Amino acid sequence: MKVVIPGGSGHIGSILARSFEREGDEVVVLSRGGLGGSWAAELAGADVVINLAGRNVNCRYNARNRREIMESRVDSTRVVGEAIARSIWPPRLWLQMSTATIYGHRFDAANDENGIIGGDAWRFSTDVAQAWERALDEADTPLTRKVKLRSAIVMSPEGGGPFDALLRLVRYGLGGRAGDGRQYVSWIHYRDFVRAIHWITDRDDLSGAINVAAPDPLPNSEFMAALRSAWGVRVGLPAPRWLLEAGAFLLRTETELVLKSRRVTPGLLLASGFTFEHPTWPESARDLCTRWRAIRREIRVERREHDRSKLSRLFGHHRDRDHMGRAHAASPRSRLSS
Repeated sequence: MKVVIPGGSGHIGSILARSFEREGDEVVVLSRGGLGGSWAAELAGADVVINLAGRNVNCRYNARNRREIMESRVDSTRVVGEAIARSIWPPRLWLQMSTATIYGHRFDAANDENGIIGGDAWRFSTDVAQAWERALDEADTPLTRKVKLRSAIVMSPEGGGPFDALLRLVRYGLGGRAGDGRQYVSWIHYRDFVRAIHWITDRDDLSGAINVAAPDPLPNSEFMAALRSAWGVRVGLPAPRWLLEAGAFLLRTETELVLKSRRVTPGLLLASGFTFEHPTWPESARDLCTRWRAIRREIRVERREHDRSKLSRLFGHHRDRDHMGRAHAASPRSRLSS
């Protein structure tokens, strides 16, 4: 099977690419820089297209960034749709990345796929999500099944991802509640995210909007407490809203990323028979912390081996020179006295 992943060079794309390659599939990752003709050429003959292209939302929402966020999502979706429409052998499945942020900010009940869209103070994000999905709906691809992946935050132990950033706060004693801590956090363990993508790929009866989220969203205060417990830290300094606003300004980001309540549940996945390996956050946090530590141990071992190899090559080179009579490095003592 040929799987094409536009915008797949980031955190989520790398996880998905490795999972399909382990299955023996051919994976082609397309960068956003090639948007246009080169994308169309690679999409020809693809079995599955997973479009992840879109500018990172971890920035200040000034006029320029708003425009780039909107255009990067809508334009890339439109290009994929046009390429599929022109294809003689179109892919059987188009998985289009969307976001759980499309649902409204609420505390009273969870949003399944029939939940409340938009209607909150953070209008820009919901507008982007709706325009993103509208571009998919408007694509004339009758022979291709289309799925909107309304994904929650994908938690993996790899560096640079959301979990790594949250764990950094905990490790430095800053992992307390954000704001009043009442806002819900929707998340999904990376292994379940990958399994859900394969599940959707294999099920021809699944289409339209699908919430890709664990069934256990929980308030930010409980979410961070579980992460602290998993790491073995009892206390984390809370961050009141005024401090978050100041920090977001300095870090060139937006407080919406931590203050909006995203209470999302995977209605269609559960109804289709999908089961989660990691359905609850406390257990998932413990698993991710264990994996995070294992990865860092491997990195440290690799660095030590690299350093030893480098020193071995260096001293081996000196010994070769000694043999030729050009230096005196036959022993530690002679090196010091030379």
